[in-house]
Amino acid sequence: MGGRSARTGRGATSLMRYAPGVRRFALPAFLAAALFAVIAPPLSLVSLLGGGFVLWFFRDPERRPSAQGIISPADGRVSVVREEGEQIRIGVFMNVTDVHVNRAPFDATVERVTHRSGAHRPAFSKESERNERVDVALQTPEGPAELSLIAGAFARRIHPYIAENDELARGERIGHIDFGSRADVLLPPCYDRSDLLVEEGDTLRAGESVVARRAD
Repeated sequence: MGGRSARTGRGATSLMRYAPGVRRFALPAFLAAALFAVIAPPLSLVSLLGGGFVLWFFRDPERRPSAQGIISPADGRVSVVREEGEQIRIGVFMNVTDVHVNRAPFDATVERVTHRSGAHRPAFSKESERNERVDVALQTPEGPAELSLIAGAFARRIHPYIAENDELARGERIGHIDFGSRADVLLPPCYDRSDLLVEEGDTLRAGESVVARRAD
């Protein structure tokens, strides 16, 4: 688990916050750039670009909800909207240009965090249901819900920042996926299709875009 320390901004700088673990990928690239500057300048440029890409990929900007309602757990494109029994699942696919820090869609209590090993298929495909994932069972003021962080073709590490019995605030950072891929929210049972504000293909911002809101 990432631990509660990751939720308080470890890995941030005075200018930009980054997801925990950024140094593990960025530092080797910048060290290589310094070495290659002496022996192979063209490779130094490649290493600098690689390090810059890592910093950009692990960026973690501040976000604020745009309105009342359930907010998106991820940046990206809505790839799944479907009914599962009495609940509705909304899946958001994160491509390489998106922020990969995930956020709580609502106030909730964490009941269980479960890691499941699996494949690494493209996260936008139907086969991604069998991918490695972390499922977070939640209890919200409106009933039971669930978050799922799903690895993709290139993602190899899912980093939840939360643990059982944690109290989550709407919009709070709850984890990130290294170079991956999809985040789902299974809405509480009181929500139906008429409450949805998004459809497949829509582009969302984590912690900001509202995906569902009850009329009453």
